[in-house]
Parts: sequence; C-alpha cells; structure tokens
Amino acid sequence: MEKEIITAIAIGIGLSASCGFRVFVPMLIASIAARMNIFPVTEEFQWLASWPAIISFGTATAVEILAYYIPFVDNLLDTITTPLAVGGGTILLTSVLPIDNELLRWVSGFIFGGGAAATVQGGTVLTRLASTKLTAGVGNAVVATGEHAAAFGTSVLSLFIPFLISSVVIILIFYFITKFGKKLFLKPRPEK
Repeated sequence: MEKEIITAIAIGIGLSASCGFRVFVPMLIASIAARMNIFPVTEEFQWLASWPAIISFGTATAVEILAYYIPFVDNLLDTITTPLAVGGGTILLTSVLPIDNELLRWVSGFIFGGGAAATVQGGTVLTRLASTKLTAGVGNAVVATGEHAAAFGTSVLSLFIPFLISSVVIILIFYFITKFGKKLFLKPRPEK
C-alpha cells in the first residue's frame, strides 16, 4: 500500500512539473492515463477520466501548442499560463494524494504540485525572454518546440518511470532555486 502511495505521489510531481512546460499537455495525458487506469486518481477526481475532460484538454492542448508558434503571442501566453500552470500542477498532484483531510490535501497539492509547475514555468519564461531578446522572437519557435517535446516526454515518462522523473524534477527545482533564487529575490546592496 505504501509503495502505491509513493508511486502515485511521484507520478503527480512529474505531471505537475510538466505543467510548467505546457499547461494542457499533462492534463490531457493524465486524463487519458486515468481513462486507461494507469493514473491512479482519487474518487473525487474521476471526472479526469471522462470523455468530456479528454476532449476539452485535447482541444486546449492543440490551441496552446499552435499559439506558442505565433511571435510575441508566445510571450503574452507566458503571462497567462503561469497561474494556469500552478493551478494545473495543483490539480494533478491533489488528484492522486491519498489524504483524508481535504484542506491538507489541497494545501499539499498547491505547495508541491503548484510549486513544481511554477518553478518549471519560471525557467521557461526566462528562456523565452532570453530568446526574444537575442533573436527578436525568431528563435522562439525552436524554444517552443523544445518545450512541447519536454511537456509530452516528461508527462509520459512520469507514468512509466515516476521515481526517476520526480527525482530529476526535485534536483532541477533545487538547482533553479540556488542558481536564480538569489538573483531574483535578493537585491544587491548599494555601495557606500
């Protein structure tokens, strides 16, 4: 029983982090996997396995992927998708957490799932901004293609090798926090 719980959490963390690359790709893959009984959602989240959810996430995935190939719209989408990624990551991790306390389950999903998605999303935003600055937006299609591949790859691999993917995600989160956290959150002191 404990192994199944740990596996479910590892899958949830991997899928949540994938929301940082693309919001709807992991939601679609989670829905299909829930439909196929690969993704172990709790009873309250059985709607993820429904055909309306799969069709909705499939449509949203197609629109999101195509929109990222439109210059400057991709930068606008980063602004919109950041809170959506946090929400998607929260839902995906909360959907597998076997915690009876509803508040604790949602808070844990938000902190760990939403946090993983936010960290990855922050990295993609910084990458796109650098690409826009260096190539005037021309190189953003290459960045978008890499993000699409990462979203699909991470989502699928999270289902089949969840411990490896969640370990990589955790290592990357710590790396990003230590590498960029000081630059983003600590302002240099003015010289006297």
